[in-house]
Amino acid sequence: MRILILNGPNLNLLGKREPEIYGRQSFEDYFGKLQAQFPEHKLEYFQSNHEGALLDKLHEVGFSYDGIVFNAGAYTHTSVALGDAIAGISTPVIEVHISNVHRREAFRHHSYLSAHCAGIIVGLGLQGYALGVQAIIGHQS
Repeated sequence: MRILILNGPNLNLLGKREPEIYGRQSFEDYFGKLQAQFPEHKLEYFQSNHEGALLDKLHEVGFSYDGIVFNAGAYTHTSVALGDAIAGISTPVIEVHISNVHRREAFRHHSYLSAHCAGIIVGLGLQGYALGVQAIIGHQS
């Protein structure tokens, strides 16, 4: 299976940014462990701080990959365009958030993506990505 891990704004700062919320591990270090956990599948990673680049990546892979695990960061709560892009593609998307967004500021309680995603994983730290990959594998079985 071919699965894209897609991260939005500020997730390039994992391990440095607010470690009390997001932990001390960089995503690049975690991604190597994730690939080792699923050696029989091709996991790819893309991160951007730019909404348009995330839209372009969804359009690029959204009809050919087996799944997308997507942490849109703050764009989750602001981007109708990303929600529309997910609605418009055929590849299943699992929405992931490292922190429990429902225990945070009120504006983080709403997602423009959730209604268009196959599932949502919230508040389980980086392990949420592995659970997202497992969900995609199970979805295709």
